Amino acid sequence: MTGAIRYAELQVTSHFSFLRGASSCEELFAQATMLGIEALAVVDRNSLAGIVRAHEAAKTAGVRLIVGCRLDLADGMSVLVYPTDRLAYSRLCRLLSLGKGRAGKAKCHLEWDDVVVYGEGLIAVLVSDEADELCAVRLRRLREAFGDRAYLALTLRRRPNDQLRLYQLANLAAAMGVPGVVTNDVLFHEPARRMMQDVVTCIRHNVTIDDAGFRRERHADRYLKPGDEMARLFSRYPEALARTVEIADRCRFSMDELAYQYPEEKTMPGLTAQQALEKLTWEGAVRRYPEGLPDKVVGILKHELQLIETLEYAPYFLTVNSIVRFARSQDILCQGRGSAANSAVCYVLGITSIDPERNNLLFERFVSQERREPPDIDVDFEHERREIVMQWVYDAYGRDHAALCSTVIRYRTKGAVRDVGKALGLPEDMTKLLSSQVWGHGEAVDEQRARELNLNLGDRRLRLTLELAAQLAGTPRHLSQHPGGFVLTHDRLDDLVPIEPAAMKDRQVVEWDKDDIDALKFMKVDVLALGMLTAMKRSFDLLSEHKGVTLDLATIPAEDPRTYAMIRKADTLGTFQIESRAQMSMLPRMKPRTFYDLVIEVAIVRPGPIQGDMVHPYLRRRDGKEEVTFPTPELERVLGKTLGVPLFQEQAMQVSMVCAGFSAGEADQLRRAMATFKHTGGVSKFRDKLVNGMIANGYTPEFAEKTFSQLEGFGSYGFPESHAASFALIAYASSWMKCWHPDVFCAALLNSQPMGFYLPAQIVRDARDHDVEVRPVCVNASRWDCTLEQTDTKDRFAVRLGLRMVKGLANDDAAAIIAARADEPFLSVDDLWRRAGVPAASLVQLAEADAFLPDLKLARRDALWAIKALRDEPLPLFAAATSREQKTVPEIQEPLIALRPMSAGREVVEDYGHVGLTLRSHPVSFLRANLHRRRIVTCQEAMQARDKRWLEAAGLVLVRQRPGSAKGVMFLTMEDETGAANVVVWVKVFEKFRRVLLSSAMLGVRGRIQREGEVVHLVAHELTDLSVELASVGNREAPFPLPHGRGDEAYHGASGIDPRSLPKGRNIVDPYEHIDRIKVKTRDFR
Repeated sequence: MTGAIRYAELQVTSHFSFLRGASSCEELFAQATMLGIEALAVVDRNSLAGIVRAHEAAKTAGVRLIVGCRLDLADGMSVLVYPTDRLAYSRLCRLLSLGKGRAGKAKCHLEWDDVVVYGEGLIAVLVSDEADELCAVRLRRLREAFGDRAYLALTLRRRPNDQLRLYQLANLAAAMGVPGVVTNDVLFHEPARRMMQDVVTCIRHNVTIDDAGFRRERHADRYLKPGDEMARLFSRYPEALARTVEIADRCRFSMDELAYQYPEEKTMPGLTAQQALEKLTWEGAVRRYPEGLPDKVVGILKHELQLIETLEYAPYFLTVNSIVRFARSQDILCQGRGSAANSAVCYVLGITSIDPERNNLLFERFVSQERREPPDIDVDFEHERREIVMQWVYDAYGRDHAALCSTVIRYRTKGAVRDVGKALGLPEDMTKLLSSQVWGHGEAVDEQRARELNLNLGDRRLRLTLELAAQLAGTPRHLSQHPGGFVLTHDRLDDLVPIEPAAMKDRQVVEWDKDDIDALKFMKVDVLALGMLTAMKRSFDLLSEHKGVTLDLATIPAEDPRTYAMIRKADTLGTFQIESRAQMSMLPRMKPRTFYDLVIEVAIVRPGPIQGDMVHPYLRRRDGKEEVTFPTPELERVLGKTLGVPLFQEQAMQVSMVCAGFSAGEADQLRRAMATFKHTGGVSKFRDKLVNGMIANGYTPEFAEKTFSQLEGFGSYGFPESHAASFALIAYASSWMKCWHPDVFCAALLNSQPMGFYLPAQIVRDARDHDVEVRPVCVNASRWDCTLEQTDTKDRFAVRLGLRMVKGLANDDAAAIIAARADEPFLSVDDLWRRAGVPAASLVQLAEADAFLPDLKLARRDALWAIKALRDEPLPLFAAATSREQKTVPEIQEPLIALRPMSAGREVVEDYGHVGLTLRSHPVSFLRANLHRRRIVTCQEAMQARDKRWLEAAGLVLVRQRPGSAKGVMFLTMEDETGAANVVVWVKVFEKFRRVLLSSAMLGVRGRIQREGEVVHLVAHELTDLSVELASVGNREAPFPLPHGRGDEAYHGASGIDPRSLPKGRNIVDPYEHIDRIKVKTRDFR
């Protein structure tokens, strides 16, 4: 302890005053411990967003937290308020909710009268600059409203006559009968953060550091100081200094007092929640098992209901049940997932679809007595109709009792480099260049990257940008809404936490994120969105409408051999979970034949099993290359299904229970310790118990150590078996649909975009490879969604692309066109324009997407020419004639003009630009002759080449991935007109060709082929950027203009002017050159 004088700092701003404070709560409290400050009051501006983090940091550091808030009122007055007890805290939350509700997202509008109304129990400290009349008026108002709870802040401003200013303020306070109190207005924890604070100020005001002027803090003194130093600075005001501790003693409220109550569910009058749940459970069990309840299930249900009763979680189950029931009543597809699928109660209630009788599931993974924390039931809904469910939750529980969690959006490396560079006045192209070299958010932009870009590291601003960007990364920038975590309460929610309106209509969020909610043991219900459920729902609807087959997730034919054959070939583009590169390369090795194989497949391609070295032993045992051995029969019962290799979290728990004698609750604690061991090192205390327990039960020490290291490798990424099973169910259903009805599957996927791993271009291409006819967008045939049309073959339909594929076309305009078309197709552009009454801009979008070609036989240019003749309103005379004649009377009789048709390459470029895919030739096919001359082979040839062969292939870049478990290896998929190729880029090659890899649309890859059974990869050694060649496609005719020698007179005619004597043309920069490029959108999973 350095400070002998008692002192509490009452005005600390954390970085949750976004772009204002420059230090985190953890840093502030750690510094306070070192300086011997006994309490810190965190007062963020009009917000309590950081208060839970501060609470946790205070507990860790052993310094007391005073909950507070700085209210900036609409009239420019600023007051620091501190609740003295639980009721005062509730009033503060309501006051903030009121201000935020008025002003909208991220703003707060409060008047002085509001503060007076909600001010009971709050201590108020006026923040004032000068001792002028305005200050006197405000002090008087403060004293009248708050009485002995009113104070005036005395703070150094480090300006001329500062001591005189303090003297006048102290005199004014004395005259008004309001005591003064010393504050230090802290913005950062140590002096070194000054620069960072200036930078965030510049970002906030959107100015460069050179133009910031007095918007910057004028002095570098706004850091935490010990009591001795504060006593020296305020030696004339010892009473004001002592009052800091006095105020700290009066504010006895702690966040631990927030008692959270789950809302009561009034499902069945006269029954308690537990009785209602039991009644529903046994009724549901009869429905799930019509042939009679198996004894095993009865036992499981009784065990679970007893645990639920002990922990009083019945209302929670009832809530989720009522949400799922509502969704089913609206015919919205939904499915529970996560550890909740371990529960038989959830199964019989219809929340999850994993039968506990068929699978060995562990309820303790979901709810355990030792853990004593709320269960987490995640339910996935169709992503397009989830909003209906969310609004129902708001309406059913009331907007005072329900809100979403927020998510703290933090700076990642890229954004930090861009914003800091802008604040320091670096040119935009330089910051763009720097940030484009970053892959993902784990990487920093360091000096080596800058050197590779040939930037001058002697430049101070550039060096500062790199240093400050590294500091800024991870700092909160603003609050956003959580994808679907609802907090529901019994009493008013705004008694516990301020609520603010979200940017989306009719939604509201609390100021805390899910970690804060967990820290305070609030329960949240997750209403999540899953794109594949939308696609499956649409598939089922199309299937029953066009083919008369009625199915749902539960009734899809199980264990279908043809589907598994397709999965083994890794023909899974567009399906759920097993469509990624890693999964596709694992499928031919795993060779799944049953549903349980799929469950393992979903779980095994995860960082946990990969890091725990479980994948290769499992595959070797599966292929019969390694013997499956179990030291004891108990272990065989646990690990028999996975050939003796623990792959799931439940198995890790069961191993510790069976072999080392852990109780179920202890096993769950072990799992949690593993999940956080990276941060806390909590596994070691279990290690001895596990190893000794196994040795005591007769296992060898080597086996015990090996088991422990396998479990440890799981760490945070192990997958619960129940979760894998829920996902495998959807993976199987989507694969079955793709296998038997590729036409239906393709249409449903396109109508559910944006979702999934691949873009419409790849989905359509894959469908065409499966003999599905895909028809272009057409003004007379397309609806908004993609539809199925009859073909000559029975039971096989063609997919007609919908108007939703046309980029930039508004849904309302498309609806107007379809309504006007009804049964009478449009005859011309003019006819469509008059009947539909849509603006000409929408017609241009349709023409650019080539929607007039299929039926009206108007090519792009002709259609655009016809639209040029239209105005926004028809002339009144012609409009009258049109209504009289009942058919369109054209306004202008123009002679027909033969426009020069576009080149084939240009058409493809336009298709990509306006529909995002092409049904004509693949763009690379136009470059094939050129590539062939350079000895670049097609992707198909590359994938069929023999092992270890060196070759060069090229294609459009579709997907780039660098999974965390692959130690920096990049996986890349590229395609040309023959198919796709899988490329592996090792770390060294990635670093060498980083710029090419991260920025090119088309790549040439030179390397060697690596074959493992069915899995083929091209291992890259050298990469070339072919984007320039790709850009030339738009200007290239289909026949390549072959140069003919001058002697070929049959071609040239007789000799004329020697072309060499003509003046050379200059290289003129074409300002429109950037328009006709193929934009290949890649999915970069950063």
